[in-house]
Amino acid sequence: MRTHKLHAYSVRYGFNQSLSAPVKEAFEWCTDYQPDDLVTMRERGRRTIRRITDDSIILIETVPKKNRIVKRTKLVRLNRPELSWTNTHISGPNRHSQFLYKLAPEGKTRSRLYFRGLLVCYSQKPIPKSELLKIGREERRADSAAWRYLAAALRKEASR
Repeated sequence: MRTHKLHAYSVRYGFNQSLSAPVKEAFEWCTDYQPDDLVTMRERGRRTIRRITDDSIILIETVPKKNRIVKRTKLVRLNRPELSWTNTHISGPNRHSQFLYKLAPEGKTRSRLYFRGLLVCYSQKPIPKSELLKIGREERRADSAAWRYLAAALRKEASR
């Protein structure tokens, strides 16, 4: 029986998103994980949240992808003094990927999210650089769209 070597590739991408809330309020809202967050991001699936400590959270998500169900487990670590957090995939198709979030104030009533994605892709076959660039563009597009929806939900909530 022949075994195939699993290739791993790093894909880096990023974006930033304006938020209609003061930076500390935005941080609390962004890191207050809820089961219906996927709906807010216009994604299908289920999310379970386990709070380990005041700065450690496990997210277990089950989402449909290309005619199959994908389960992924993420470790979120909050860094309140820095108004930042990380989200590390500890299981699932992109295990070992890590996503970095940092908030900065933009005046007294607004803030900005700076996002950096460090996606790990696994494949039985080599992935050409052009395909990795395409994956990065697609991930950036999907993640920035999700954050536009989250920003709209925050704006709506902040205006109440």
